[in-house]
Amino acid sequence: MWALFAFLSAIFAALTSILAKVGIEGVNSNLATAIRTVVVVVMSWLMVFLTNNQGGITQISKKSWLFLILSGLATGASWLCYYKALQMGDASKVVPIDKLSVVFTLVLAFLFLHEQFTPKSLIGCGLIGAGTLLMVL
Repeated sequence: MWALFAFLSAIFAALTSILAKVGIEGVNSNLATAIRTVVVVVMSWLMVFLTNNQGGITQISKKSWLFLILSGLATGASWLCYYKALQMGDASKVVPIDKLSVVFTLVLAFLFLHEQFTPKSLIGCGLIGAGTLLMVL
């Protein structure tokens, strides 16, 4: 089931890029990011209430709060940079560079989460890096 959600995430991320590129025309990228963020916040809280999970907020540990807040800050920084890049450049060049996050995630997971590199993941990282270079040069 996780693979289905990951695949859907990729489809929605692709739609996000195209819709954002059209939507930011003539709009400050920071303002566009703020508007997008409000929509995401409303949608997220709607899902929490629709699934009746709002009671779980009191059970979140301090460690989880800290890392969720840091993750939120990283997401905000990513979105601000992404929208600025989309506003300044072609989506067909910005998006492949943004997807280098896959390579960075694998390296960070190895360093901090002690996940193992496999021959397949190393080859995949190399192919993503090479593919990105081919697409943006």
